[in-house]
Amino acid sequence: MSAAPVPAISGLSELAPRYDAIFCDVWGVLIDGVRCFPGAAGALRAFRWQGGRVALITNASRPSAEVTLQLDGLGVPRDCWDAVVSAGELTLREIVARRGQACFHLGPAQDRGLFEAAALILGAPPRQASLETAGYVVCTGLVDDQREEPRDYDERLRAMLGRGLTMLCANPDVVVEVGGRRLYCAGALARRYETMGGRVLTFGKPHGAIYDAARVALDARERSLRALAIGDGAETDLAGAGRAGIDCLFLTEGVHREEIRDAAGALDPEALERLFLHAKARPVAMAGELVW
Repeated sequence: MSAAPVPAISGLSELAPRYDAIFCDVWGVLIDGVRCFPGAAGALRAFRWQGGRVALITNASRPSAEVTLQLDGLGVPRDCWDAVVSAGELTLREIVARRGQACFHLGPAQDRGLFEAAALILGAPPRQASLETAGYVVCTGLVDDQREEPRDYDERLRAMLGRGLTMLCANPDVVVEVGGRRLYCAGALARRYETMGGRVLTFGKPHGAIYDAARVALDARERSLRALAIGDGAETDLAGAGRAGIDCLFLTEGVHREEIRDAAGALDPEALERLFLHAKARPVAMAGELVW
């Protein structure tokens, strides 16, 4: 027997009465890296006005406080969320736990905020070393994601593998859209390293720790909390919600919009089913974008 079609809804208001909290993706749902989506912010605000709580959960490699400032700069109103939890924040905790161990930073210089935050906690900057002497690697992304591809890192990845270095992947996303352009993220390098046989510790969606952290951030550790995840990524948002045992609203006008449409531009049911099968999870509903 084939699975029942996933219902399409016109807005969050159709689902809102069922839930106490929302775990909402950021990139592709609330922002595109250049601007805020006002309809999405309005939907989250309306949910909060009705007594719900909202945690923004993102695979960004930056600490939560830094992500908050980025959201401010993009015009995301603070009255549409209660807490921000990032993969970078969980990575930060692991860096602090490895105090005394030198690390190699694989990523752009602009991601130094992760190490600055660690320095505030540790009382001194975490030790950084060359790839030849470091004890582990912190991967926050490609050094130049505008020009480089994951295969450009094969020599460095093989050197890491030769030394048996563990990679901390601060952003599990493989690709992200910035103003309509797709760029590779740390997850692409982590996946390549794992394929070579390297050991990777990944923080963020689809792994359960970020959902646990979101519950704590909302002061809602009770498992009876009725939570809804919202996102556009099958391997991160949908799969993560499935692993965490929570419902998911899947947005079709996000990162997968081209692969789930037929030649005429309509949603392709078979392509959607393949996507859900790959994620090993089914959403409770679909919508093009997040609106109330």
